[in-house]
Amino acid sequence: MRLSSFLAVFRPALPLILGLSLGCSLSLLMVSWTQGDTDETCGDEPGNGGLFAGGHSREPQDIQAGGDGNEDFHPRIVPYHKDPNKPHKKVLRTRYIHTELGIRERLLVGILTSRATLNTLGVAVNRTVAHHFHRTFFFTGLRSAKAPHGMSVVTHGDDRPVWLMYETVRHLHQHHGNDYDWFYLAQDDTYTQAERIMELVGHLSAGQDLYMGRAEEFIGGDERSRYCHGGYGYLLSRSLLARLQPHLDSCRNDILSVRPDEWLGRCIIDYLGLSCVEVHQEMTYRYFELRKNADPEREDSPQFKNAFTVHPVSEPSLMYRLHKRFSQIELDWTYAQIQQLQAQISNLSELTPDGKAGAMWPVGINPPFRPKTRFEVINWEYFTEDHIYSCADSAPKCELRGADRADVSAVLETAVERLNERYQPQLRFRKRRLLNGYRRFDPTRGMEYQLDLALEAYTQKGHSQVIAKRVGLLRPLSAVEIIPMPYVTEATRVQVILPVTAREQDYVGNFLDMYVMNALDTHDNVLLTFLFVYDPFDAQRVSQTDVFAGAKAMISEVEKRYADVKIPWISVKTEVPSQVKLMDIISKKHPVDTLFYLAGVWTEVNADFLNRCRMNAISNWQVFFPIHFQEYSPALVYRDQQPSASSSSLGPDALRDGHFDRHVFEEACFYNADYMAARSKMAADILDNDELLESMDVYDVFVRYSGLHVFRAVEPALVQKYVRRTCNPRFSEDIYHRCVLSNLEGLASRSHLAMALFEQEQANST
Repeated sequence: MRLSSFLAVFRPALPLILGLSLGCSLSLLMVSWTQGDTDETCGDEPGNGGLFAGGHSREPQDIQAGGDGNEDFHPRIVPYHKDPNKPHKKVLRTRYIHTELGIRERLLVGILTSRATLNTLGVAVNRTVAHHFHRTFFFTGLRSAKAPHGMSVVTHGDDRPVWLMYETVRHLHQHHGNDYDWFYLAQDDTYTQAERIMELVGHLSAGQDLYMGRAEEFIGGDERSRYCHGGYGYLLSRSLLARLQPHLDSCRNDILSVRPDEWLGRCIIDYLGLSCVEVHQEMTYRYFELRKNADPEREDSPQFKNAFTVHPVSEPSLMYRLHKRFSQIELDWTYAQIQQLQAQISNLSELTPDGKAGAMWPVGINPPFRPKTRFEVINWEYFTEDHIYSCADSAPKCELRGADRADVSAVLETAVERLNERYQPQLRFRKRRLLNGYRRFDPTRGMEYQLDLALEAYTQKGHSQVIAKRVGLLRPLSAVEIIPMPYVTEATRVQVILPVTAREQDYVGNFLDMYVMNALDTHDNVLLTFLFVYDPFDAQRVSQTDVFAGAKAMISEVEKRYADVKIPWISVKTEVPSQVKLMDIISKKHPVDTLFYLAGVWTEVNADFLNRCRMNAISNWQVFFPIHFQEYSPALVYRDQQPSASSSSLGPDALRDGHFDRHVFEEACFYNADYMAARSKMAADILDNDELLESMDVYDVFVRYSGLHVFRAVEPALVQKYVRRTCNPRFSEDIYHRCVLSNLEGLASRSHLAMALFEQEQANST
């Protein structure tokens, strides 16, 4: 996510807010401001004479798509007539919607490399631009002995350049011809400005035959016939590739050439009658020829700044320097566009009913959230340079560390920098200390800060004075990205694991009733396994008196009612029923692709939560730890009155008298393979510390020893009745502390506790 930052200076003598806009990627950089009235006109180009004198690929004159009179798509109405005499055929739905609708990806990139340059220039191309494209393939004749990791390399088995080009074009059509609209081919000594290539194909019609790049004349050939130079890359449309496919073998046998780009150009000209073009639909393919020993930092010509591709790139370090230079050019252009848009918004605000006063600060950012009730008020967090006074564990004060400390340091540094930029050379500021700091997260705009700073101000003559200033800053939310997730279905079988201790067996009956009603009666794809945990004393007397005899009898009754259902149970003896110890036993008895749901005996299993368990637990990607809804103690919430039927967990007001228990991490959904992988990484630490298994739960194992996404979210469908948990002091201090907090916060809400105390004081006074 790209963050931008803004600063305003509040002066007691002048109630004017100076909006200073910044933009950055995870840092606070670049500043401009608009103060007072301005006579400047907003032109089409930011800056003096435009940011790019030669024209940028994003300029309006470049993105206007012209037309040649040919329509690419013609709507056609297909009437639907159902024949009553024919039997109904079930429609087979595809897995993805874009497959069913015939939607193709926009661009596929192919890089022509060789065994000698794959590990040098090929790697440089992959690290600079490959991640900007949907798919990037590297085509080579022979693979090197040690292929680079993380690159899609296609080997054709022959190093001859023309043969490599022939096999590459044939491979693209056979394997990807129906999946992409455009194909971009370039050599590994070509630097490509990925965003501009993507923007170019975004404004080209996909249904036309197009061969686009830097046009070169054939030696001794027709001047009107041109081929695209391979060093600067070229675009091939999907339709052109489809028409060219039947003639590839003839081109291979009939056309003699030592250059692969000339061979491809001659093939397209001879059999399709198309020549390479540099301009199409008023879109220009821009390129730049790099001189020998050229320095990218010193290149400042419009041709260089607007280029889509640069050639030749002789070494990997030059590729990285070009990428740095073009990234800075794009960043400068973006900042200039932001300044231009802010100026336009400021000028247009005069035409609104509120006039200049109606312009929100900062310009272009959403206005602050306005709560409708007192329950929607966003709290401010107070902090200093060393401590913060709103802690996750409800402590009144905790040390400022990690990301919070880095955030505060960056904000303080940026505030002083912007003040110096604003008032120099008349004044220069140096931070003495932070007097007061406040911050809050506004979901409509971002993170807001209010800082009271003790500053030492220096004049040009060297005089200094300590002053106090209040500044306001904003780190606004920028583009929100949708993270691609692997495909999952709701048809996966869920293996429910239920550990039960002797103190918890009284709740087994209610658990089985809910399981029968929500899983067995509905024929859900769910299996249940009990894990009876014996302490050493009960295990010795199991032959005479089995403490779990009642629970086992209830399991037998369920199996009698449902002849095709088997509910297995496993007996375990341990003094400390650690989650990790129990999962080690269960994990060995199930296949690696098993989806586990580690449940609690107070859990009410239902179909809604099971489906979310299937969707949120993704093999080799993500594990899911839901936050269940815990009902309050009926003795405190209702006291002398009976709870209404609607307060039941199945009623419409299920989430009324309770809270989401954030201190419990016992319930989890994960795949067996993911647990086994994390557990194997933990084995080395266990050799040095045997008590580690007792001090950790499954949540800690995934957080510390796996690289998976640990997804934790409130789960309204997972409701538990009130229960006072037994906290085992043999567990780690952290686990024991969470258990105690869960019991305390699960008694009742503050209002219920206040009423109970009030009634008790009234009773004592009488």
